[in-house]
Amino acid sequence: MKAYVYGPGGATISDVAQPKPEGTQVLVRVRACGLNRADTGMRKGHAHGAAGGAGTVLGMEWAGEVAALGPDAKGLKVGDRIMGSGGAAFAEYTLADHGRLFHAPSNMNFEEAATLPVALATMHNAVVTIGGVQPGQAVLIQGASSGVGLMAMQIAKLKGARLVIGSSTDAYRRGRLKEYGADLAVNSSDPTWVDEVLKATNGEGVDLIVDQVSGKVASQNLAATKVKGRIVNVGRLGGTHADFNFDLHAARRIDYVGVTFRTRTIEEIREIFDEVKKDIWGAVESRRLRLPIDKVFAFNDIDKAFEHMEANKHLGKIVVTV
Repeated sequence: MKAYVYGPGGATISDVAQPKPEGTQVLVRVRACGLNRADTGMRKGHAHGAAGGAGTVLGMEWAGEVAALGPDAKGLKVGDRIMGSGGAAFAEYTLADHGRLFHAPSNMNFEEAATLPVALATMHNAVVTIGGVQPGQAVLIQGASSGVGLMAMQIAKLKGARLVIGSSTDAYRRGRLKEYGADLAVNSSDPTWVDEVLKATNGEGVDLIVDQVSGKVASQNLAATKVKGRIVNVGRLGGTHADFNFDLHAARRIDYVGVTFRTRTIEEIREIFDEVKKDIWGAVESRRLRLPIDKVFAFNDIDKAFEHMEANKHLGKIVVTV
């Protein structure tokens, strides 16, 4: 089968053996894939958790059809339309654990379905389960113009947040954040953004920040969060190391929690997917929770899809059809 593989000379479309499902695995005939920021690093040879390096089939998000089932896979049948996340997505066939996928709604095509699994699982966990958002609270999403960021704002609104603030350093994307739940859009590269947040919250700060940026905004986030507020760190787009004001962290008594799928067990991931299904799946099926598709590329043009992502001018998801 055809797959996008990282090798000694970089990532290329190659012929590899079709995998076979074992245990709780499902064999998926992939129809469309969503690109994610982590894919860009793995395409350059970087590891993502335990995954990466020569011989790795890249990609982590897909939509398609069940082609075969492992002997312990439950709740599915051959031919079911599904969407999910896991490794080796950029291929004609991939394997997924039966607890790490969703049934694709009948009112979505494969391209639309491929935009959702990572954003739904990541941001329901960050905003609701870990972030504990409550009706009437104020929420700030750092890096809000990414696919997961757009989803985070929508989930916060769905759960009754009174005020949703999104950040983006790009003026065009910042101007579109209100289409996806933002009441206020700020530029995190402008040193006055904290003042804007404080003004919008009567000087108190927000109840919750979901931070995909970190780096230089880490200490600014502390100043923008209310006393006994929460910061959930889900990314490092602003860098892995930066100055951190420990005194301000202590003074404001902020809960600061880091989350990632890279160190979670399959049991923990299954629980996250189950919580999405229980809590917000009706909003997915009604398309109240949705993501824009910026551009669709054919599989043979996957390098162009990555060039488009690395140009950093897109809003929403970049999709590759297989």
